[in-house]
This record gives sequence, structure tokens and C-alpha cells, in this order.
Amino acid sequence: MKKIFLIATLSFFVACKNEDKPGTVTPPANAPKSMSYSIVATYPHDTSSYTQGLLIYNGVMYEGTGNYGKSKLKKVDLKTGKSLQEISLDKKFFGEGVTILNDTIYQLTWKEKTVFVYLLKDFKKIKEFPIEIEGWGLTTDGKNLIASNGSGDLFYYEPSSFKLVKTQTVTEAGSPSFNLNELEYIDGYVYANQYTYPYIFKINPGTGEIIAKADLTQMWDRIKAIDPDAEVPNGIAYDATAKKIYITGKWWPELYEVQFGQ
Repeated sequence: MKKIFLIATLSFFVACKNEDKPGTVTPPANAPKSMSYSIVATYPHDTSSYTQGLLIYNGVMYEGTGNYGKSKLKKVDLKTGKSLQEISLDKKFFGEGVTILNDTIYQLTWKEKTVFVYLLKDFKKIKEFPIEIEGWGLTTDGKNLIASNGSGDLFYYEPSSFKLVKTQTVTEAGSPSFNLNELEYIDGYVYANQYTYPYIFKINPGTGEIIAKADLTQMWDRIKAIDPDAEVPNGIAYDATAKKIYITGKWWPELYEVQFGQ
């Protein structure tokens, strides 16, 4: 009995000492993994572009920009950063996320809660839909359109009618996420910028769980050293054919091809 009591006492003492040890923080078991990245190539980016959406479709880059009176939809030359084709939104609309599905472009607007639909070939607007949420980010899984509204939720819409299919809460280590912004669908996962933060999340769309997280602080610091007026990271594009990922930000002078670690 004495031996058992002594072991129990020692175990309790060690446990208490570990709990009291300053600076010791045990991350939750389901905390997202740290996702490293490396810069593969650097390209110029238009500093007048307040980037709200970025994507690659059939090898071509498209970008949606924001701000009242300055919102645009653009086809962009990746190597030069120059616009190859563009249209401007009416000054009463603040442009947001963009995506392309079946040669059709979809562009969100912010507080106006309107979705614009264009033909890919000439940017001719063919439809517009009301939407019940503020538009922030937009992507597609090849079937539905997936939108964010600055909260911790993702909203799935049927493309032809923009009818809401489902809402999914995104979680980080078991707690609801927040400030989800620009989105991109990459090899079965949703990647999301977190507005006002230097993070990109890798989200499991089946569970809504953030399984990995990239910290772009060093990249953002580099950008601010080049141009102090540059704002937050925002813009993730995936070339599914070439298997290349590109990221940029609002008013950034550069756009990067990056490779994420596993």
C-alpha cells in the first residue's frame, strides 16, 4: 500500500509541476498543421488592383477587383501583370470574388448582395442574381459555387439559379473560424485567405475543419517594404493543369508562384 501511495503521490506532484511550468502550452490535438511554403517565381502585379478574386482558367489568369468606382473584372497577362481585357462595374457596386465554371464567369458584390454572370469569351453580362449574404470570396468545386461572407461559414450555391444548397461552418481546433475571404478549390480542398490576417487556411470541405495553415507574415513584410500602401494578402489562384499555385494581395506590387509543403 505504501508503494502504491508513493507512486500516486509522485505522479500527482509531477503533473502539478508540469501544469505550473511557465510558457508550457499544449496545442489542441486537432489543431491545424503548420503549412510551409516556398516562392517559386515572382511576377509583377498591378498596384491599382484591390484584389478580391483571383483564378486561373484554361491557363489564363482572371482577377476581380474592388472599391467603389474602381471595381473591375480583368483578364491578366501573368508575366507582365497587365490587363488584356477588362470591364468596369457600375460605381454603385463594390466588386468581390470571382470564379469560372463551364465557360461562365461569376462575380460577387459586397453590400449590394448581387451576383453578376458573364460569358467568358467577351465578358458580356448575361444574368444577375440577388444573394442573401454579403459577397466576399468565391470558388467552385466543379459542381457548386462556394462563397464566403467574412464570417466562418462557407455557402454552397447551385450555379444556374444561385439557390443555396447548404451552409458549412468552418472550424479551427474545434472552434468556429472567422474572416474567411478569398477562396480557391485545390485538389479537393478549399483554400481561404483570412481577412486582416496573414493566414491561408486549407479546409477539408467534407468536415469544415481547417487541417493546415500557412503564415504569410514574411511575404507580407517583404511587400510592405516595397510598397507601404499595400494591404492584406488576398488572392489565391490554382492552375489545375500545370499544378501551380499563385498568391497576391490588395494593391500588391508582386504576385508569387508558391509551393506549399505537406
